[in-house]
Amino acid sequence: MPEKSKPEGFLKTGRGKKQVLTSSQRSALIRKGNEFFNRGDYETAKKIFITTSYCDGLIRLGDYYKKKGNTIEALRMYKIAPAKDKFDQILEQTAAILSRWLKEE
Repeated sequence: MPEKSKPEGFLKTGRGKKQVLTSSQRSALIRKGNEFFNRGDYETAKKIFITTSYCDGLIRLGDYYKKKGNTIEALRMYKIAPAKDKFDQILEQTAAILSRWLKEE
């Protein structure tokens, strides 16, 4: 049985037909997404932020994943956001690490 506090009906579940949200629906979902994020339910927040294309939420998720050491998921969130500066920063750090490794061999 689904949890009552989880919004149903508008969450993106695949690559199917894009759901059109009114501005009030989008705002309500973003508020819910922020509630989930603040409670630590990052997966539900991520679904909502992706569904609503909420850049600030996606960037916060990227920052969270980066802090937790999940660089791939951080890159994904920054790419979707888009947060080019944060995305490029991780790529530059990764390139520097690879360069050092190659010099060591």
